[in-house]
Amino acid sequence: QATTIRSGQRLIDRVVIPDLFQCLDGDMAPLQLGELDLTTDEFILDEVDIHIQANLEDDLVKEALRTGVDLRHYSKQVETELQRIEQASIKDYIKESQNIALLHNQITACDSILERMEGMLSGFQSDLSSISSEIQTLQQQSVSMNVRLKNRQAVRSHLSQLVDELVVPAAMISTVLDSPVTDQEFLEQLHELNNKINFTKELSFRETLACNDIQDIVDRLKIKAVSKIREFILQKIYSFRKPMTNYQIPQNTLLKYRFFYQFLLANERTVAKEIRDEYVDTMSKIYYSYFKSYSGRLLKVQYEEVADKDDLMGVEDTAKKDILNYFFSKPSLKSRNTIFTLGQRGALLSPAELEGPILIPHTAQRGDSRYPYESLFRSQHYALLDNGCREFLFISDFFMVTGNSGLDLFNSIMGKTLSMLLKSMSSYVADCFDSIAVFLCIHILLRYRAITTKRGLPALDRYWEAVLELLWPRFELILEMNIHSIRNTDPQKLGLLDTRPHYITRRYAEFSSAIVSINQTFPNERTHTLLAQLQVEVENFVLKMAAEFPSRRDQLIFLINNYDMMLSVLMERAADDSKEVEGFQQLLLARTQEFIEELLSPPFGGMISFVKEAEVLMERGQLERLKNDEARINQLVRGFSSSWKHSVEAMSQEVMRSFTNFKNGTSIIQGALTQLIQYYHGFHKVLNQPAFRSLGARSELINLHHLMVEVKKHKPNF
Repeated sequence: QATTIRSGQRLIDRVVIPDLFQCLDGDMAPLQLGELDLTTDEFILDEVDIHIQANLEDDLVKEALRTGVDLRHYSKQVETELQRIEQASIKDYIKESQNIALLHNQITACDSILERMEGMLSGFQSDLSSISSEIQTLQQQSVSMNVRLKNRQAVRSHLSQLVDELVVPAAMISTVLDSPVTDQEFLEQLHELNNKINFTKELSFRETLACNDIQDIVDRLKIKAVSKIREFILQKIYSFRKPMTNYQIPQNTLLKYRFFYQFLLANERTVAKEIRDEYVDTMSKIYYSYFKSYSGRLLKVQYEEVADKDDLMGVEDTAKKDILNYFFSKPSLKSRNTIFTLGQRGALLSPAELEGPILIPHTAQRGDSRYPYESLFRSQHYALLDNGCREFLFISDFFMVTGNSGLDLFNSIMGKTLSMLLKSMSSYVADCFDSIAVFLCIHILLRYRAITTKRGLPALDRYWEAVLELLWPRFELILEMNIHSIRNTDPQKLGLLDTRPHYITRRYAEFSSAIVSINQTFPNERTHTLLAQLQVEVENFVLKMAAEFPSRRDQLIFLINNYDMMLSVLMERAADDSKEVEGFQQLLLARTQEFIEELLSPPFGGMISFVKEAEVLMERGQLERLKNDEARINQLVRGFSSSWKHSVEAMSQEVMRSFTNFKNGTSIIQGALTQLIQYYHGFHKVLNQPAFRSLGARSELINLHHLMVEVKKHKPNF
């Protein structure tokens, strides 16, 4: 029932009140009862049960059921209340009926106004659509006009440029015809003329008729410009031929106007070729004349005494001391050793000397100055390096050639000069026997080649290689000749025997140290091989010479003196870790040890042999076998005690007489005394064994410490 009451209330709000308004407006449509219409087919009892069940769950219904309220009475009470309220509402609506009707009329008036506004807006919309189409049309016209404007501007730009290029200004005509080529204005107008020439060529290729109007004027201006440029450049080239002219000055002038040749090359190739050929012919003759004259004058300030085929290491000094040779042969070297000694000649390879000023022959002749061949070679080739590099840079810049084209042009200019230098050098080298001079020339060229490589100038690379191909075989040949001369030397023909260092070994030491010191910067394996062969022959020669001495002691003295001398020279001028130094150090050490034994043998040989014998027996445990040699032992003890000081003095004096190098002699006597102390220490150790404690001479043994003190006192003061 509660559910039914609520449903009725909702129906009144949703259906009855709206229908009441319709009745008030005069529209008396029948009331629609909706859910209150129990006669409708849509009313289903099952749904009523569901609603009832749902309403029973309501808290208010539960409270009413719990308190025992009479639902029928409550329902009637609610219905009565609803009717009262309904009647009151109807009265309120009737009271406001006029206002409602007025509101209805106002709404109707608003509808008509809105209808008129809708018509106006529709008109506005149609007008806007037409305006939009007009704007779109204007936009299309604007785009079209913009395209036409751009096209016209592009055409105007091209036409303006075309007109500018087709116009030949009067200033250009007057400048090309009347101004000197050295004026800056002429150079500027020449650039403009070159642009017009290129432009007319392009128009002619496109068959543009307008170019016919200026073709004749441009051609005449080109001919005039070519004529003036040709005359200017040829005058500069001819100025090279004047005697005593520094051709580098006009070359620098030409570099300022390098565009002249570019203009000729682009517009008149025959004239450009004429100028190039004239320049090549002129400079070729200038360089040839200069270097031919300079080389000939340099040879006049060379040392008059030069090495010949007899100036070899193994050639004996007595060969040229004959009176007939003195009167009827050419003068020999004042000192043949100078061709094997580097001395100050190696300073030529220092950077300051290598790139120093060249020699002036007439100045040297006035001062009676003379120079070795390598100095002349250095001066000649530094002049070639300087002029060659400068010339290559000039032709690369002025004639605009690179790569093989630049090298070909350089060879056409310098080829005759380089051939002359190679021929002159070939004839000189064929008769040269100064191996150090040849080797210095090789290393001068190696350094000059490194300079040109660093500068990125390959122009002289072929010449460097050609000269090196001349010098290397000659140097190797001279070195092999020296090797053969030492190998074929007969010691019996070298005069009086002497234990002092031999002149051949001194020559070798000086020569080897010179070659090794020069060869350090640019080492060559072939040179090392030849030096090793030379060292072997010198070692064999020293052994052959030592074999000529009758006594082993003299042989050792000779060997030690020669090894020490060669080692000293090599260590002074070559690297301490070179193969030559290492080899002679081993030989010197071995012969020195042998000589010390030989030196100690006469005065102390008995004691030394006894110590060696006793040490062997001690190792075997058979020392008792020496007890029967008491007499010998006593004699050794007494003999050593009485004569060792005199023997040490004698050894010192003998060493002083035998060895020319005081430092080496000091080292030998110190080694000998040290070895003597070691032997005596061994002798002392043997006699302190139990087997010899009853020996009577033990009391005469010198205290080892006292012996060392006394030995230090007796060391010679070198």
